[in-house]
Amino acid sequence: GTQPPPAPEEKILWSAGIVKDPPTVQYEDIMSDELAVYKWLKKIDQFGFCFVTGVPPTTKDTEEVIRRISFIRHTQYGGFWDFTSDLAHGDTAYTNLGLPAHTDNSYFTDPCGLQVFHLLSHEQGTGGQTLLVDGFYAASILKELYPDSYRLLSTVLVPTHSAGDEEFLYRARPLSGHPILQHDPINKDSLIQVRYGNDHRSAMRNLDPSNMMAWYDALRHWNKCLTSADSEYWVQLTAGTVVVVDNHRVLHGRSAFTGKRRMCGAYIGLDDWRARLDALRGRYGQGRVVIKERSVWDLGF
Repeated sequence: GTQPPPAPEEKILWSAGIVKDPPTVQYEDIMSDELAVYKWLKKIDQFGFCFVTGVPPTTKDTEEVIRRISFIRHTQYGGFWDFTSDLAHGDTAYTNLGLPAHTDNSYFTDPCGLQVFHLLSHEQGTGGQTLLVDGFYAASILKELYPDSYRLLSTVLVPTHSAGDEEFLYRARPLSGHPILQHDPINKDSLIQVRYGNDHRSAMRNLDPSNMMAWYDALRHWNKCLTSADSEYWVQLTAGTVVVVDNHRVLHGRSAFTGKRRMCGAYIGLDDWRARLDALRGRYGQGRVVIKERSVWDLGF
């Protein structure tokens, strides 16, 4: 007979009020203790993001923090980044413009799982606040207020591309696209991914003309939920604080800035950070009992 589907993983939805007590861990803890790494990844899994405080403001130490999770995913932007607003790539991240809430790599067939940022310095200028939005929370509001729009954004396929660098033209496969809101195929009410970067949306060639106006209305409703004061969490990053973002759930952006702003960070693949979390959960998930060897009866199999 068929087995019941696995229970959805616990998620803690949040709004702008998260500013009072954002998920945070200490650098010294995660660099010296595997149990602390498990607690760190569990926070990322539950909230969709987590700060690491007390990080030495160097590229070397930042990269070591990232590798405590897993190895770095290489893309057209390289592996570990260290960049300013110098337009080294044809992407708005390499400018000083404000960026609306978005997820990265919507033009990849498999967008990165985690994105890690560390603001190393900001000289002779102002602005550049970081924006975080819980896409799962915004989607829950959309579902409550505009159920028809939620259904459209969960079913209409959106083709995407990235053409900023002349030597590459990225287009997510299949070319027909992916929905902005993706659900578990068995737990159909379980939202598992938000995939949204409006600047990378291609022409909606496959949308039935009779649904065109309704779909654009749905997009406006989605934007309204993302940009409400209730949804937007703004924070001024400073040197010494790393933020790790679940790119399948939490959208990020920034305000425009002046001066020279130096940022470093990297991507980590979805399967790679999940594999690390699942292994640590198997070892430490029973509270104080440490499981040293994986059982053949492990529930993860």
